[in-house]
Amino acid sequence: MLTLRPSRERGHADHGWLQSYHSFSFADYHDPRHMGFGNLRVINEDWVAPGQGFGTHGHRDMEIVTYVLEGELAHRDSMGNVETIPPGDVQRMSAGTGVRHSEFNHAQGAQTHLLQIWILPDRTGIAPGYEQKSFPEAEKRGRLRLVASRDGAEGSVHLNADAALRIGLFDGDESAELALDPRRKAYVHLVRGTLEVNGQPLQGGDAALIAQESQLVLRGGQDAEVLVFDLAA
Repeated sequence: MLTLRPSRERGHADHGWLQSYHSFSFADYHDPRHMGFGNLRVINEDWVAPGQGFGTHGHRDMEIVTYVLEGELAHRDSMGNVETIPPGDVQRMSAGTGVRHSEFNHAQGAQTHLLQIWILPDRTGIAPGYEQKSFPEAEKRGRLRLVASRDGAEGSVHLNADAALRIGLFDGDESAELALDPRRKAYVHLVRGTLEVNGQPLQGGDAALIAQESQLVLRGGQDAEVLVFDLAA
C-alpha cells in the first residue's frame, strides 16, 4: 500500500530568517493524521537566511539527523563538537540524556538549505553522541547509498534506532530497486526533481508512505534526489 503525501499539504512556518516545511506535526503545526510514520517523527525542510540560525537549545531522547543540501551549517554542542556541515554530509546527534546545541549559517550572501530528521531511539536515557560523515555525489548516482543504519553498515553513520536511511540521485534511465520487509514501513521523501516510486509520480517535496509492500522500484527520474527510510512499524 502506497499513500501519497503531497508537498503542498505539509505544514509551513515563516519566521522571516527561516522558512520551514514540516512533513509531520511540529511546533505550531499540528495535524493528528501526520504525527509521524513508524519510528520516524520529524522531517523539516529548512531554508536559513544568511547570517542567521538556531540559537542554543536542548533536546532529549531523540536521534537527530541533519542533511545539508545547499550552503553550510555551523554546529556547536555541549559535547564539545564544533563542526561545519557541508552539502553531502550526514550528521547524527543522539540527544540521549540531554544535549544542547546551536546551528548557524554564517555566510553573508547565501542561504542554507537542509533537512532535519528526528527518529525515535530504541531506548531512552543513553549517553549523548555525535557522528558526521561525507557521502560524495558519485556514491549516490543511480543507486541508493546507505548513509545511516543501526549497525553502521557500509560506512554509514550509526543510529541508536531500528531504522535505516538511503539517499539516491536519479536522472534519465537511472533506476534502483530495493527489497522491503512487508512487516516494516518505508518512507520515501523526494527532495527535488521528479521520480516514479512504485509507479506513483512524485515531484519535489512529495513523499510516499509505504506499508505491507515487498519491493521498492524507483525509475523515471529527472534531476531527482531522494531519501528512502526503512522503519520499524
